[in-house]
Amino acid sequence: MYPGEDFAGAIFGFAGFGISTDAAGLTSAYNIGYTYWTDFLFQGMFAATAATIVSGAVAERIKLSSFLVFSVLFVGIAYPITGMWKWGGGFLDELGFYDFAGSTLVHSVGGWGALMGVIFLGPRIGKYTKKGISPIPGHSMPLAAIGVFLLWLGWFGFNGGSVLSADPGAVSLVLVTTSLAASAGAIAAMFTAWTLLKSPDITMVLNGILAGLVGITAGADLMGPTTSIIIGAISGVLVVLSVLFFDKIKLDDPVGALSVHLVCGIFGTLAVGIFGAKAGFNQLWSQVIGILSVGAFVVIFTGILWFVLKKTMGLRVSQEEEIGGLDLGEHSMEAYPDFEKVS
Repeated sequence: MYPGEDFAGAIFGFAGFGISTDAAGLTSAYNIGYTYWTDFLFQGMFAATAATIVSGAVAERIKLSSFLVFSVLFVGIAYPITGMWKWGGGFLDELGFYDFAGSTLVHSVGGWGALMGVIFLGPRIGKYTKKGISPIPGHSMPLAAIGVFLLWLGWFGFNGGSVLSADPGAVSLVLVTTSLAASAGAIAAMFTAWTLLKSPDITMVLNGILAGLVGITAGADLMGPTTSIIIGAISGVLVVLSVLFFDKIKLDDPVGALSVHLVCGIFGTLAVGIFGAKAGFNQLWSQVIGILSVGAFVVIFTGILWFVLKKTMGLRVSQEEEIGGLDLGEHSMEAYPDFEKVS
């Protein structure tokens, strides 16, 4: 991902295998005090995020072994190549493309991989029937809410850490813009769901929070409070419309990962050229080129990868395993052994 100055403006660069730094472990391409090891851990979490975005979209029907192989190759090859294009001084960086903390380089990368996975896997059994769309609700809304709140907290590290220093002004600005966008996303998603679905659907509200977080991620350091609220609110509306759209075209995404990370990742990247300190046609055009370049690469890479896995290892569990539950089929263990359904 960081091939060095010899590859400035390049499409592909390679720094060599392994992890190495100076004797004190302080080598860094960014700031004094921001060490090599800090960056390694930081980027490790970004890479893991890209993979886990895919896991939500393919949940409840994919083989664990196939997903693990996908994750290793996806994170080990696709993620660092596209990341190098901007964060490693590649051709998108020279072009002026801007992505502060990864609306495209993390979230859309995961979103494009998830989209191809959903296409190759197909929908869950019983999701789309002759009678229409059959909702398959999550088993625990309290756990889902706790998960989203943990993500909201974690995003302060995700975005705040992307300042790559402990500068109090820059870090505190990013924390405020991040939180305001998340709040606006929740409120906008709630009212959008209330209008379209006649109910303030809690799953839409939770995804609205994530949508606002993803939407602000590309430009969290460039926006003021009002702009952050606008970006978060637009993201909150988009995520509800997107969830309904993907259901309409029968792309089964159990957790709304495509809507949150792909759609709002694209919007958040475009928002850099529309709002804030870098707003302008030239910047917007650079953002469009970045989105298209990363999207094309990841779609082709993951399309080939999913196809090969489908033809060799297979992607989907058996019908019996899917109906019985992957806790039993894949792990030979019940998630809730003391739970008994009451008819």
